[in-house]
Amino acid sequence: GVKIPLKGTFRLKPELTDTYAEIGVYDKKNKPLFIIPLFTASAYSKNGFYDFYNGICDTCLTTKIRTIDELAEQSSANAVKILELLGYDSITDIELDKNPSILSKYDKVIVLHNEYVTKKMFDVITSHPNVIYLYPNALYAEISTNYQDNTISLIRGHGYPESKIDNGFDWEFDNTRPYEFDKKCDAWEFYEISNGKMLNCYPEQKIWKDKKFLKTLKEL
Repeated sequence: GVKIPLKGTFRLKPELTDTYAEIGVYDKKNKPLFIIPLFTASAYSKNGFYDFYNGICDTCLTTKIRTIDELAEQSSANAVKILELLGYDSITDIELDKNPSILSKYDKVIVLHNEYVTKKMFDVITSHPNVIYLYPNALYAEISTNYQDNTISLIRGHGYPESKIDNGFDWEFDNTRPYEFDKKCDAWEFYEISNGKMLNCYPEQKIWKDKKFLKTLKEL
């Protein structure tokens, strides 16, 4: 049988061992890697970019980097918990920004709602041959990092520095509209792009209750 780990306060149910073996990746030698979106959590936090967009704060184009404890729906909190429980490897976007070559060690990379990324991250993710873009609206705006101050700053995208700018990287596969706004994800499907697959809805409320979804993700 597959050895199922127990992690933190989110415990797997022993009676569902067979299900977890079916949807988990515990026994895989080369596990898929997912990227935890701390930069996006930071952008959505108080005194973050959305306070700037909403005219609440002129100086919030630079904001403090948040921690894993501060993940929310906009930063894929459910997906992070579920995928960790199911045995997937993970790194934060900070780790990826500091060491982009880490992706080359993985056959499959999963991008969550990593909406705010550095150019270095954008380049290494879009050049990897097998990326699962699990959330629409990923790779949407370019940021810079200042690890001395523990901050990120918005460079380009999301209507900045000019209102007509949409995707900060002018990325041809941007799938924000309309998929980001389908939160029910009832008609979910993955479709192919040049370096992997994208999902056609925002799966934050689907990922923790749909066995077929998690089995499909494992088999992609």
